[in-house]
Order: sequence, then structure tokens, then C-alpha cells
Amino acid sequence: MSSMLRASLPYTLALAVIAFLVFNFAVTLPLSSGWAFIAGVLTCGILVPILVDVKGPAVSAEISTQEIPNNDFSGETATLYVGNLPYRANEDAVKALFSRYGTVVNVRLMKDRQTGRRRGFGFVEVAAADANQMITKLNDFEFQERTLKVREARERQDEDNSNDE
Repeated sequence: MSSMLRASLPYTLALAVIAFLVFNFAVTLPLSSGWAFIAGVLTCGILVPILVDVKGPAVSAEISTQEIPNNDFSGETATLYVGNLPYRANEDAVKALFSRYGTVVNVRLMKDRQTGRRRGFGFVEVAAADANQMITKLNDFEFQERTLKVREARERQDEDNSNDE
């Protein structure tokens, strides 16, 4: 089921019930219950996409603000690699977990480019002074039924350097 359909399904059903009640009781048309329900579903098939389109930009703006780093911290930072993350974990949950042990500046969870699903790992930018304590406390820590792997992130190797050998 597509995410757009999944998001609009509750609205469609709620509007269908409201339209059924309106067509069945308020409007004096000689419709049977079945026809009133069909009229409600058809009406909602037009109204729901309009409502979802109107609601859509507010939701995407909310998501983009989560990805903005916390610029309140000024000091040296370290980036930690976090592996074996549950696929259902989001940035807020990971930030809350790491915040127990120090200052978290930014959380980036990696997603597959084609499917948009999380890949099960990410990077947490933290205060350099707190990095070692976080690694010690959270490596092999059970989080949402998965055992996390936490270590200091390494710089990405350039592909050109590996082909020169």
C-alpha cells in the first residue's frame, strides 16, 4: 500500500461515513443505504485528494526541520557511527537515547535512495568531550530489540585512492 493511500485512508473512511449520514438522513433523496454509501465514497474520492494536497506541504515542512542541525552547541564535535539500528527508529528516538549520555548536535539516519527506507545505520554528531562515554555506554546496548554498534566514524575513503594500488 502506497504511503499516500495509507495517509489518506482514515480521511476517506471518515468522510464516507459523514457523507453517508448526510445522504441518508439530511437529504430527502429517495436513496437506499447502499446508494447513499456509494455516493459518500464517490464524494470522498474527490474531496480527500484535495484535503491531502492541502495538508501535504505542512507535513513535509515539519520533516525538513528535523534534519536541521542543532547549532546551539559551539565547540569541538565528534561524529559517531551507529550500526544495527532498528528500521523503525527515527532521528528523535536516536537523539533522545544519545542525549542521556551527553550533548547531541545532529543525527543523520541513512535511507535507501530508491525506496526511501532506512538502511539501519546512521551518524550522530556529539560534543567531542562526550564521545568516548557514549561509545562505552551505547556500544552493544539493546535499543528497540536490536543491539547497537557504536564507534567513532571514519572518513569516507575516496574510490580513486583504492583503484591506484
